[in-house]
Amino acid sequence: MARFTNLRRISSLDPVNDHEEILRISAGLEFPWDYQKSLEMALFRTYCVPTISGLLERTGEFERRPQKRYDDTAVLMAELVEHGYDSPRGREALRVVNRQHGRYDITNDDMLYVLSTFVYDPIDWLSRYGWRPLTDNERLASFHFYRAVGARMGIREIPASYDEFLGFKKAYEERHFVFAPSNRRIGQYTLDLFCSWYPAAVKPLVSRAVIGMLDPLMVRAFGFTEPPSWVSTLGRLALRLRALVVRRLPVRRSLKLTRARNRTYPGYPDGYRPSDLGASSSTAR
Repeated sequence: MARFTNLRRISSLDPVNDHEEILRISAGLEFPWDYQKSLEMALFRTYCVPTISGLLERTGEFERRPQKRYDDTAVLMAELVEHGYDSPRGREALRVVNRQHGRYDITNDDMLYVLSTFVYDPIDWLSRYGWRPLTDNERLASFHFYRAVGARMGIREIPASYDEFLGFKKAYEERHFVFAPSNRRIGQYTLDLFCSWYPAAVKPLVSRAVIGMLDPLMVRAFGFTEPPSWVSTLGRLALRLRALVVRRLPVRRSLKLTRARNRTYPGYPDGYRPSDLGASSSTAR
């Protein structure tokens, strides 16, 4: 029963008033690896939208420094979850995010869509591969957390309910997931980044495995060649077997958010501030 200590704490909290604490426990203690991987795939998903991939291509960040852009995004969002969006470090992280977004002409709908992936893609991932099901408290807390973050980013017309926001996300994908050359190029840069984390001998297998995890709408929008069905079947089976193992591990006691591994800022957060991050900052200190 000790394995469910954190779950009992989550169940005692209110998803509206205590959403920061619930998400901190869920993402930082219960499912740190799953949140990291699901958000990697969530960001990948946004590159199926030509207006988003086109903007990223024009900035040149993905071609020149894909690892740094990935780490900047991951660490800034981890700062918000670990410390809270209204904490000193949280406000500093939001200033960096808003400064970077303010440099470009991004539509409100595109911003709203990216925000929705931070809510629902981890929920979808964990429903498939989590070591236990997410509770209603956890799902609603994630919605209320990112709704508050979105408001502080100046995103307008954020839906007021969980189901309404999910409906917006699904409808947006149906309308905007279409192939474009920029999708393919940004998708390939990202795929190459994922493969770079593994030995050269297994990179072709990693590439096929990642594409195998994408849904058909994403594969078409990227213009990728879909691998044989056994690739995705094997990948999903491996993740479910991992969940069975994780379920039997001791409960995690220390947060793994800003201290998750990143390759651009070794030792983060020691010696770093959120303001050190961003496309125009130096890569190390």
